[in-house]
Amino acid sequence: MFFGEYKHSLDEKGRLRIPVKLRNNLCNGYVVTKGSNGCLFVFDKKYFSEEFLNKLSNVPTFNADSQKPVRLLLSSTFEVEEDAQGRFILPSNLKEFAGISKNITIVGVGSRIEIWDEAKWTAYTSSESFDDVIKNLNSYNV
Repeated sequence: MFFGEYKHSLDEKGRLRIPVKLRNNLCNGYVVTKGSNGCLFVFDKKYFSEEFLNKLSNVPTFNADSQKPVRLLLSSTFEVEEDAQGRFILPSNLKEFAGISKNITIVGVGSRIEIWDEAKWTAYTSSESFDDVIKNLNSYNV
């Protein structure tokens, strides 16, 4: 499980590092892909291949409308290759999608990690009060 909020910056070569507290739970390597609301999703590779891709296999192959989200999601997914210090370079298409230039916020969201441009995260989290947002969990029996 992934929890918490961490502030980081891309280094001079455009590399980033998942915080150790989060990376320790990425036991099998990980993948990064486009997420919702302009962030990037990070999934443990085992979870992504055994659960996420398994669910996507239920999408009808010969239904063009159904295949579009699958194509868009999987074509933007890449397997992370870290250097010896645990850093990796985000592909430019993912940086563009998320609007990341330098400062980032990395958040743990249960079964995934999200990477946000710091300004986007600040705007996203300050748009409504905490109480107004969490009351919506009632509709999910939480």
